[in-house]
Amino acid sequence: MKKYLAEMIGTMVLVLMGCGAAVSLGCDPVNNQAAVVGTAMAFGLSVVAMAYAIGGISGCHINPAITLGVFLSGRMSAKDCAMYMLFQFIGGLIGAALLFLLVTNAGSGFAAAGAGLGANGLQDGISVASGLLAEIIFTCVFVLVVLGATSKTNGATGKFAGLAIGLSLVLVHLVCIRYTGTSVNPARSFGPAIFAQLAGGPEAALSNLWIFIVGPFAGGALASVIWRVIEPAEK
Repeated sequence: MKKYLAEMIGTMVLVLMGCGAAVSLGCDPVNNQAAVVGTAMAFGLSVVAMAYAIGGISGCHINPAITLGVFLSGRMSAKDCAMYMLFQFIGGLIGAALLFLLVTNAGSGFAAAGAGLGANGLQDGISVASGLLAEIIFTCVFVLVVLGATSKTNGATGKFAGLAIGLSLVLVHLVCIRYTGTSVNPARSFGPAIFAQLAGGPEAALSNLWIFIVGPFAGGALASVIWRVIEPAEK
């Protein structure tokens, strides 16, 4: 149970800090590129912080797409896979709930500006197909980094896995945020989409939620296939 609770806490922190930064900085991929960089850094640093806080307890997946990739790579049981995902989604809801309380109890101007709660959405000029493809591609890249960085065959460099994974998430955000706001994590998208409706945010946050669940899961599964092909033999 401790590793499941660790996953819940880690996912809560990721959503609170990452989406919280998007709200506080007024992230707008078209008109505020500085906020995009700040938001990308917040998500990446959250992963680094949690990797060294709970990595020794649960491995710090804090992302159902990563958990799926790890499971399909043969590194965890079906029971742990299901329980990790359950507690990750619970953690995402808690993180979004805390952000909802902060935003709705702020001044009216801030509450209106932050009503989206950092929820994912298709950005201006981006089609459903393009958004879904972006989520599949960038989740695949991200999960592939996770599988490689945490592999037993990675030698001494495995000690820096948390840093490598966090930096790769920054990189993914810098590219993907213009398409979808960057999910690559169903639990990160689920909580904010739910509470954005309560805060008066865009209705599309909920109607497009399927993109940010299907895309990351497909990308995570694809990454596991690629890793099985290129994975070196045990040393």
